[in-house]
Amino acid sequence: MKNLLQKFESKIPEIIFQWQDSETEAKGWVVINSLRGGAAGGGTRMRLGLDQHEVISLAKTMEVKFTVSGPPIGGAKSGINFDPKDPRKKDVLKRWYKSVTPLLKHYYGTGGDLNVDEIQEVIPITEDCGVWHPQEGVFSGHFQPNEAQKVRRIGNLRQGVSQPVEDPAISPDVERKIRVADLITGFGVSESVRHYYDLSGSSVAGKRVLVQGWGNVGAAAAVYLSQSGAKIVGIIDRVGGLIREEGMSHEEIKGLFLAKEGNSLKAEGLQTFDAVNAAIWDVPADVFLPCAASRLVTQEQVERMAAAGVEVISSGANVPFADDEIFYGPIAECADERMTVIPDFIANCGMARVFAYLMSDEDVDMSDAAIFDDTSRVIRKALSKVMESHSGTTHFTAKSFERALNFLM
Repeated sequence: MKNLLQKFESKIPEIIFQWQDSETEAKGWVVINSLRGGAAGGGTRMRLGLDQHEVISLAKTMEVKFTVSGPPIGGAKSGINFDPKDPRKKDVLKRWYKSVTPLLKHYYGTGGDLNVDEIQEVIPITEDCGVWHPQEGVFSGHFQPNEAQKVRRIGNLRQGVSQPVEDPAISPDVERKIRVADLITGFGVSESVRHYYDLSGSSVAGKRVLVQGWGNVGAAAAVYLSQSGAKIVGIIDRVGGLIREEGMSHEEIKGLFLAKEGNSLKAEGLQTFDAVNAAIWDVPADVFLPCAASRLVTQEQVERMAAAGVEVISSGANVPFADDEIFYGPIAECADERMTVIPDFIANCGMARVFAYLMSDEDVDMSDAAIFDDTSRVIRKALSKVMESHSGTTHFTAKSFERALNFLM
């Protein structure tokens, strides 16, 4: 596996597009690892300090992710080095998307990612640039539909990603009109944990869960796991956190989901980040969900969680471990040797899968249940394929990579 991984990591991406904003210090990159199947896909993220290496690593992650979610295309990513809290953010995004419009029209599809909202920013800004939908390039390059098919399938995408979830079994609050795009990735992370235990002959009910990050992914994953009977015993976010060893009720978790401000946890009795960070890694738990930014989880944190009983890590964040290597450095390997680590390209493939599902057929079922059930089914299938040839509880990520890379290479 490591030889395959090294070969895949060291392969130079087919396209690297670099951009310097004319009016601010913002700098951006589109990295297209390959145009497998005639197109490539991957979201747009923004953060201060982002660099080309990070975008390359995420593009390669997307290529592996498409082996699970479909469609069979290449991996790509857009990244902008700029402070997302800067009031000039929207204008920066307008100039960015104008510059990458030719790619988006012909062979590159994008979406939201860290600090860039799919519904409020990506879709309206790209439409103003003359792009029918942020995934238009995938249609043009991979599916190559006729004009009528393209119109219908793009209509499915526009409706399906943005539609409010009205099924009370899926939405934390139907009155809030929470959209598919805001729930599906966290739902997939929770389903990866639920399916893993089910396929192992156990149940997620009663399992104690730690959550890192309280944006859409972490908060939604916590809601769905608590709905399945798991106990959320600790949350750590950049603004602080909560530790409750006896577990929080499902109603409490729903309340925290609905009260969050942007990607930040808001709660009475919120402890400071330093206080929570000093203690949470030793809280007795069974499951850990890293759902914040990439490359945050340290070697010390892995060791402390393993000692505290954590047995499953489901990667809501792309590349959650603080390694220099793109995929599988010493921290990731240490975790993989001590726990079951469900890799990001399985656990957080929900949004990529929704895109693939909605593009697959002009007559696709657009109901909430159908969209969410499809993501759940795809994640369960990916887990079961790994488990068919791998009976152990450790080295799960290594085996998952081996399967995916043998397919790609």
